[in-house]
Amino acid sequence: MRGIGQDLTVGERVAWYRRRRGMSQEVLAGIVGRTVDWLSKVENNRIELDRLSVIRSVATALDVSIGDLVGEPTLLDWNAETGTKTVSALREALLNYRQLTPFLPGPVADAPEVAQLRAEVTQVWDAYQASRYGYVVARLPQTLAAGQAATQTHDGEKQEHSFALLALTYQAAAVLLTKLGEADLAWIAAERGFAAAQRCGDVVVIGSLFRSVTHTLLSTGRYREAKQLTSDAAAFMQPGMAEATPEYLSVYGTLFLAGSVAAARDEDRAAVRSFLSEADEAARRLGHDANHLWTAFGPTNVAIHRVTTAMDLDDVQVAIDLGPRIDTTGLPVERQARHALETARTLSAWNRADEAMAVVLAAEQKAPEQIRHHAISRQLVQNWMRRGRGRPSYQLASLAQRVHVTA
Repeated sequence: MRGIGQDLTVGERVAWYRRRRGMSQEVLAGIVGRTVDWLSKVENNRIELDRLSVIRSVATALDVSIGDLVGEPTLLDWNAETGTKTVSALREALLNYRQLTPFLPGPVADAPEVAQLRAEVTQVWDAYQASRYGYVVARLPQTLAAGQAATQTHDGEKQEHSFALLALTYQAAAVLLTKLGEADLAWIAAERGFAAAQRCGDVVVIGSLFRSVTHTLLSTGRYREAKQLTSDAAAFMQPGMAEATPEYLSVYGTLFLAGSVAAARDEDRAAVRSFLSEADEAARRLGHDANHLWTAFGPTNVAIHRVTTAMDLDDVQVAIDLGPRIDTTGLPVERQARHALETARTLSAWNRADEAMAVVLAAEQKAPEQIRHHAISRQLVQNWMRRGRGRPSYQLASLAQRVHVTA
């Protein structure tokens, strides 16, 4: 974030950037089509600004990014798996010019056999789905280097497999960086991953990287483009649906899940219904929850996205009816924790803060790194701290310390 600390709410950041731009409340409220009273309540934390469609309109008016208002990027804590270099090491790997000029002389990493590279990529993705962010960020630079060396050294079918695995490695980098709010780096990773996917020629891998690009568009508030990309990517994969494998169905279905979120944040209810219907049909054909190509796709993930899109559309009643009833225990930890945050956001919107905090604390036990570095966690804790009178409870104060929120 440019020139501002982590300890402010979204509303307080709006006020900070508005003053920095020299804008009055009347001017900003007029640009975003709201009343001065509404903006005043937002800036004074009497209204929670948590709908990304609204945050985007305010960010656009202030000429800042969504990340500037929601408090991203976040600083990934050091731990035994990261050492003292986290995102900076991954940034160096992504910005290494030799990726663009492999024909120049210079040192090249030893090329692993395809089976070894596949094992490394599997370890990275499994760790991501277990919410072990420290391990993922520590392993990605070496895995990217190994994948690049494999594509330069092998030929024929081995080279195609190497490009597919390199694409999936870039995708892992993109999804992690998106989670940490590093939108620009995530875009670089997604773009390079998509280029590698095209070189491998595998429609399933290309479809998976389409999803990665969609998520990076979402993270930068480019909801209309993300929605259009969903339709384009689905059209690209549609010819193969007649004889779709479970892996093919899973990738196809997750395209629509990402697209449904984009449509909700673009306040396009018709597209939300259409995309969720397509995802539901793919899940029906698949027949059960699965995790092909690390998609965690199936009926449960479709249900999770019904809650997410309901909250993005401000349909809190729909979300409160659905969210707490969804059993996510059969899904990867990352999906469980993400749905827990959405459920907590729903409960908090209904002034059931104690229940919401209990959900967050339970999720933290399973996925501490994910919960402590997610923007929703910080926003919830900031709001709970400011709602309370007097000293916060020990549980809330301790949680605030862990997610790096000050009173």
